[in-house]
Amino acid sequence: MRVDVHQHLWPDALVDALRSRRHAPRMVGWTLVLDGQPDFAVDPADHDVACRQAQASEDGLDLVLVSLSSPLGIEWLPPEEALPLLDTYHDGVLALPTPFLSWASVCLSEIDPAQAGKELGRGCVGLQLPATAVLDASGYERCASLLDLLETHGRPLFVHPGAAPLAARRAPAWWPALVPYVQQMHAAWFAFRAFGRPRHPRLRVCFAMLAGLAPLHGERLRARGGDRGTVDPEVFVESSSYGTRAVDAMVRVLGVDAVVLGSDRPYALPSDPGLGAAAAHAIRTTNPTRFLDLQGAMG
Repeated sequence: MRVDVHQHLWPDALVDALRSRRHAPRMVGWTLVLDGQPDFAVDPADHDVACRQAQASEDGLDLVLVSLSSPLGIEWLPPEEALPLLDTYHDGVLALPTPFLSWASVCLSEIDPAQAGKELGRGCVGLQLPATAVLDASGYERCASLLDLLETHGRPLFVHPGAAPLAARRAPAWWPALVPYVQQMHAAWFAFRAFGRPRHPRLRVCFAMLAGLAPLHGERLRARGGDRGTVDPEVFVESSSYGTRAVDAMVRVLGVDAVVLGSDRPYALPSDPGLGAAAAHAIRTTNPTRFLDLQGAMG
């Protein structure tokens, strides 16, 4: 089964709900308005289900996992704002046809693990958290009940970049993806190592965008008094927006078994890192099946 663990597809009802809002995050027609970022013109075809099904088929994918776009900041809204949007989102994505399945998202301004449990019970494969929720020890303390739930039910965690409200308004359009998102993922990788893994020894976790290349800093970690340690077999990184050189470097540090395919479509496209047929099979098929425990779920 060929799997892409990271795409975004907004249900029509979520778009309508965002259009009804007076404050960010909101939609004005097909223009996305976020605090601290330039307005973004959304292509309606990017969220057309039939179009996305055709793209998945062309990409040779058997399963596509879609998730809420955490940079929207919906998870951090007050519960009275976040929960209706999250319910609308889950209702929509859980009704998507093959090959789509979804990650769950939860309100983080007031955490209730029952909300996550409800969405997992309805069919979400695991939980996505924005990196901004798990950047340090206090983040892991706040989210402990959510991660305990995942461990209990054997479900994975997906760590995705969160909102970047401090992005410079005069910066180029690529600024959020290259500066705050990378910084968030870098910090989240080391926070999991320092605080997450000791507290949650059985949790399977995947970091978006190769964890901001944080694993490549193992030599610096050792030089500054840390321990590079052994590779954690339950930690994965997905490859969105990166190519041959970055993926090859990550394989050399973590091993090919730690890398899974993630595209971040519609913002980027699935790609072949060009490391050979065996690596391509592992990244698209073997590793995501193990990360998601598809064999266990189907058995």
